[in-house]
Amino acid sequence: MRILIVEDEVSNRLLLQRYLRGMHPVDVVVNGQEALEAFRLSHKDGDPYRVILLDIQMPVMDGLEALRAIREMEKTLLVPSGQEAKVLMITAHNDKDSVVNAFFSGNASGYLVKPVERETLLDCIAGFEQA
Repeated sequence: MRILIVEDEVSNRLLLQRYLRGMHPVDVVVNGQEALEAFRLSHKDGDPYRVILLDIQMPVMDGLEALRAIREMEKTLLVPSGQEAKVLMITAHNDKDSVVNAFFSGNASGYLVKPVERETLLDCIAGFEQA
C-alpha cells in the first residue's frame, strides 16, 4: 500500500516517516500543490497512493483545498467508487470546523490530532487494508 505524507513541518514529516519505515512505500511532499502533482503522477505511473496523510494547515495550498482537488482529480481519472484514496487529515488543533469541512466537503476518511501517536496511525492504516 503506497502512502503519501503531505506535511510542511519537518519534525512531523520525520516522525510519520519513522512510524511507517519498512512497512509501506512512502513518499513525502511539503504542501498541497506538491501533493496534487505527486497524486497525478502516481496515477500516471499506474501505482496510485492508497493512503494520504494530509496536514490541514500548510503554505501554498492547505490540506482542505488539496483534498477537494484530489477528489475532483479522482472523478476526472474515473477512479471507481470505493477505490478512492483513503485520506487522513492531520491537524495541530482539534478544530471542529476544519474536521467537519474535511469530512463533508472533501470526503476525508478520518483525522488525527498532532502529535500523532504511532499506534493510532498504524491502527487507521490497518483498518484501510482490511476494507
